[in-house]
Amino acid sequence: MSERSPADPAGTARRITALLKRVGLDPEDVLRVEGEGGLAYASGLAEEDVRRLLRGESSQSDGGGADPVEERHSRVVARIVFLRRTRLWSSSDGQRRTYSLAEIAAGAGTSAQWLDKMIKTGKAPNLDHAAGIARFFGESIEFLVAPPAEALDRVLQLIHKDLLERTVARQDEDIQRLKDSGPPGADPGVVGYAARALADVPDDTAQPIIALIESIARRSREERAREGRADDAR
Repeated sequence: MSERSPADPAGTARRITALLKRVGLDPEDVLRVEGEGGLAYASGLAEEDVRRLLRGESSQSDGGGADPVEERHSRVVARIVFLRRTRLWSSSDGQRRTYSLAEIAAGAGTSAQWLDKMIKTGKAPNLDHAAGIARFFGESIEFLVAPPAEALDRVLQLIHKDLLERTVARQDEDIQRLKDSGPPGADPGVVGYAARALADVPDDTAQPIIALIESIARRSREERAREGRADDAR
C-alpha cells in the first residue's frame, strides 16, 4: 500500500486559485483567513499559522522538537478551547455566548469537573471523550488531532473538491450548449467528448485546451452558418 502524500496546503491553495478563475469566484473571499467561516475558524489554527502555511512556511505551532505525546495532548486541548471560544450559541436575548463546561460535558458524556481539570493541566482526553467533544461542536476527531499542515490542507481539500464539482457541472453545461447549437438530435461529437474528458485534468493544463476547443467549436459554427447562407443564396 502506498504511503500518504505529505500535506501541502500551499499547493492546494494554488490549485484552488486556478479553479476560482474558471467559476468566477473571488479568491480573497473563498480563501479568507479571518472571521467566522474563514480558514482559521475551519481548521482550528491561529490566523498567523494559516498565513504562514499558505506561504509554504512551517506553522509556529508545529512543535519544534517537543515530545510527540505532549505535543499531541497540547494540540487537542488547544483545539477544544478554540472550539469553545469560536462555536457560540445564540441566547433568547440575541446575544452569542460560549457553552458552559457542564453543557459540553453532558454532550460529550463526561463531567464538567473533568473538563475543567483537562483544560488546566493540558492533558488531553482519551479518543472516545475527544471524539464526543468534537461531535458536540459539529466536528470530527480529525479536527482535534491533525497537525497544523494537515488541519489546513483538510479544509482546503474540501474547498477544492467543491470547486472541481462546480467546474465539472459547468463543463457539462458547456457540452450541452455545444450539442444544442448543432442540428436537432446531433451528437456533441469530438468537441463535446474532449471537453468531458478534461474534467479531471489539472486546471492549468485543461484551461488552454478547453479554450482551444471552444474556439474550434465557434469557428465550426460560423463556417456552417456561412455554408447555410451560401446554399440559401443559390
